[in-house]
Amino acid sequence: MKGKRSATGKIFRRGPWENLATIIIAAGVFMLMQPFSLWAFGWSFTVILVGTVGFVIVSHFPK
Repeated sequence: MKGKRSATGKIFRRGPWENLATIIIAAGVFMLMQPFSLWAFGWSFTVILVGTVGFVIVSHFPK
């Protein structure tokens, strides 16, 4: 049965989720460095933390 994947196997692949976690981390860094919104600056650490935790979890998904 090599080459066949279940529906959950297709959903929980590492590549797309790692990309999403990286984008979330980059958005948090952008929020941290922008000078326009105090709201965005205030939430930047939380966004970076969520992205980092997500990346750690996703790194255990199968390729």
